[in-house]
Amino acid sequence: MKKIEAIITPFKLEEVQNALNHIGISGMTLMEVKGFGRQRGHKEIYRGAEYQVDFVPKVQISLVVDSAMADKVISVIKETAKTGKIGDGKIFVYDIQEAIRIRTGESGLEAL
Repeated sequence: MKKIEAIITPFKLEEVQNALNHIGISGMTLMEVKGFGRQRGHKEIYRGAEYQVDFVPKVQISLVVDSAMADKVISVIKETAKTGKIGDGKIFVYDIQEAIRIRTGESGLEAL
């Protein structure tokens, strides 16, 4: 099993979610996060005053999938979340040893 974490721009969330649903991914966890990478934030003007926004709003999607599905999920996220501009985001992939559904006690792929 693989855990895939994708940090993307908020306006791409619905499109990514629909694309994942289309390939059979029905569950995910979402967190609203703030951060910066190479873009180092951005400048905004509020009431005539310019100020620096260091942490840019993003969303982080986390999902655990069968290892055989991981490449497909990563590909769908890359294609759907990409705008070609700086700040599109990152994808991280982790190995998962075990998954357990608390309600039923199922483990492994059955718990997903």
